[in-house]
Amino acid sequence: MNQRQTGLGRIVIAVYGVFALSASARAGYQIATDFDAAPVAYLLSALAAVVYIVATFALASKKKGSWALSTAAVAFELVGVLVVGTLSFAVPQLFAHPAVWSHFGDGYGYIPLLLPIIGLWWLFRHRPVPAEPVLGGAEKPQA
Repeated sequence: MNQRQTGLGRIVIAVYGVFALSASARAGYQIATDFDAAPVAYLLSALAAVVYIVATFALASKKKGSWALSTAAVAFELVGVLVVGTLSFAVPQLFAHPAVWSHFGDGYGYIPLLLPIIGLWWLFRHRPVPAEPVLGGAEKPQA
């Protein structure tokens, strides 16, 4: 089993999965029923949902390259939370209705702000070990 998928890693993956489902449901409902009321906020919630989905599957994957994809998705999420959180205070008219990342995720108990910090910390503690290079074929017998 991949070390990222044990202990705290399982909790991180589970929380990303919950956020993937909740952000997708929220954004889908908002876009379908009331898109004109706050298109920026609702589209940002949809973007957050996509990021959570990608992060969930990449974190749970054992495939080569999943660490890099996980790290990119979680880092993108952190930047998104910081930018959207700041903009939601600086330009509140863009956020007539809250988005997942608005006000740094206060509607979700600030978990959208804390989750990528914990996720990046976890990922960097469990970086894949590079394979040792194979040097020029067969080993020479020692004399």
